[in-house]
Amino acid sequence: MYPDLPEAVRTGEDMVAKFKYKTKKGNYNIVIEVSPQTRKQILQTKLKLGWEICSAKDYLAPIRCYRRSRFNHKHDCKGEVTCPHCAGKHTMKECTASTSEHKCINCITYNSYTKNEKIRENLSALSKECPSLQAVLIKYRNNTEY
Repeated sequence: MYPDLPEAVRTGEDMVAKFKYKTKKGNYNIVIEVSPQTRKQILQTKLKLGWEICSAKDYLAPIRCYRRSRFNHKHDCKGEVTCPHCAGKHTMKECTASTSEHKCINCITYNSYTKNEKIRENLSALSKECPSLQAVLIKYRNNTEY
C-alpha cells in the first residue's frame, strides 16, 4: 500500500505505542518504541498516516528536579527552591521577572565552574534553546545504543 515506508511500519511489527501528548499548538504527538533498524529507516523518511504526512524525531525527555530546576537531579530533593525563569529563591508561580530578566540556573552553574568557554545565561531553564538543555540532550543521544 505504501511502498516507501519501512517494512516494519507497513506490517506493524516491531512497534509499541507508549503514549501520546498534546503540544502547545494543539497538535498530538505519539511516542512509539521501535527497533534500532526501524528507527533509522523512519528518521530518513516522512510517515503517511491516513491523510496526514508526519515527520519522526527521537523523543528525549531529560529528568529535571522541580524544586531546583536542575537536570538529572533527584525528584525527592530537599535543596533550596530555585525559580526556573529567573534563578531566584522563589517558586515559578511567584516569579515576576520579564523575559529580558530570565536566567538559567544550570547555565549559571556551568559558567561558575568553567574558565574558558562561557555559555549564555539569559534564558529560562525551561527554554528549548537553553545551552544546558541542549548539552543534556546531546549527552543522552551519545549514551543511547541504537
